[in-house]
Amino acid sequence: MRSTRAALTCLVGLLLLLWCEHAYADGYRIPYQGAAAAGQGEAFSAQADDPSALHYNPAGLTQVRRVQVYAGTNLVTGYTTYTGPAGETARGDLGGTVAFPPPGNLYVTANLEDLGIRALGPMTVGLGLASPFGLTIRWPNDGPFSSAVTSATLPLMDIKPTVAYKIAEWLSIGLGADIYTFAPFLGEGGYEAKNVFPGVGAAEVNGKDTALGFNVSALFTPLRIDGKPRVNLGVVYRKGVNLDVDGRFLVNGAHVADATTRLVLPDVVTGALAVWPIRDDHREWKLEFDMDFVGWSGFRSLDTRLSNGTFVQIPQNWKDTYTLSAGTEYKWLAPASLPHWDVAVRLGYQRSNHAVPAGTFNPTVADANWNIFAAGLGLLCKQQGKFLGLLSCGSDDSPAWVPKAIGLDLAFQAAVWESRAIAGNINPTVNGTYDTKSWYIGSFNIRLMF
Repeated sequence: MRSTRAALTCLVGLLLLLWCEHAYADGYRIPYQGAAAAGQGEAFSAQADDPSALHYNPAGLTQVRRVQVYAGTNLVTGYTTYTGPAGETARGDLGGTVAFPPPGNLYVTANLEDLGIRALGPMTVGLGLASPFGLTIRWPNDGPFSSAVTSATLPLMDIKPTVAYKIAEWLSIGLGADIYTFAPFLGEGGYEAKNVFPGVGAAEVNGKDTALGFNVSALFTPLRIDGKPRVNLGVVYRKGVNLDVDGRFLVNGAHVADATTRLVLPDVVTGALAVWPIRDDHREWKLEFDMDFVGWSGFRSLDTRLSNGTFVQIPQNWKDTYTLSAGTEYKWLAPASLPHWDVAVRLGYQRSNHAVPAGTFNPTVADANWNIFAAGLGLLCKQQGKFLGLLSCGSDDSPAWVPKAIGLDLAFQAAVWESRAIAGNINPTVNGTYDTKSWYIGSFNIRLMF
């Protein structure tokens, strides 16, 4: 029982950090949920003019016309190297050269007035599906801290039913639910955390749960010229949730006990400002600055209880953090060389500091300060055009089920991490220096406008 409890203690320490499977400095959040935003370093919450507004600022959905579908994914590659106090080394990756399955997103929106449904006023409804925490982390089974982690996976989905309402020309509001649950079609359909503990063997904790959160948002437009926004202000509040995860504790594949623990997602508050120095019938140039406040300081400890009566408390003592984003988009509307297309180029930068203190750091994610440099391209094929030279982009007399426009958004991000030295950790085996080599993220989304 003593060795089993020791093994459980190490495993419990990484349970919450499973949410860091593909995270950055601010705990275990995945920022990119749409390629148009990713190309601008996620500076999009005040623009919010495509279906990914479901994530970035639901109030912005009142700007999204008719029925639209926006679907995409992210290809992620990168690794972390560890050097211990005695010179020992290890390398951790995402389960392979490229993370698989890749995290994706799907958004469907409908502007009710555009569909002839006017009884409810200027309302837009939408449904989103994202995989904010869905990658695998892998370290060697015989590594220097195998008692802390050897692998972890978390196939978590966020289901987002959402409604937005335009109160006035200068104000729209949004309200949505965030239903966090585990994807039954990915892996085992729940989280898994594994390690190898001396004298015990291979240990694993797994489990699942569903929890309900919500988000409230607003989009202010204090300045319009010729009916087009020239200044937007966005505000978003996302309520954090607790996942009371029920599962099993296994040692060498044998079921030792049922396990219950609580995983925390923090409150997030976003403020954003977008300005269009140029916006006419031919060109649009936008500049945007966003700031996220992430309330990690409420995460003080992680308790886990076994069905055999064992209780373990693991301190966390995380701290609040901020993420800063700046981005720009320059768009040509039906240029002479491509009269049936809109073409946009995008650039962005994002900065965040780590939320996990050295004392409770875990190699499940080498949490450190980071900088993201981003670039993107947007192509929108409108009526009478040919998408990729093959597929008609629709016309006024096309059937309702044929798109009236087809878009493609591409983004590339390089995440540059700062080296982090860990000392005085509650698990001494993880003390050492962690260098996360630049992560590269390629994102793409297809947009269909009906």
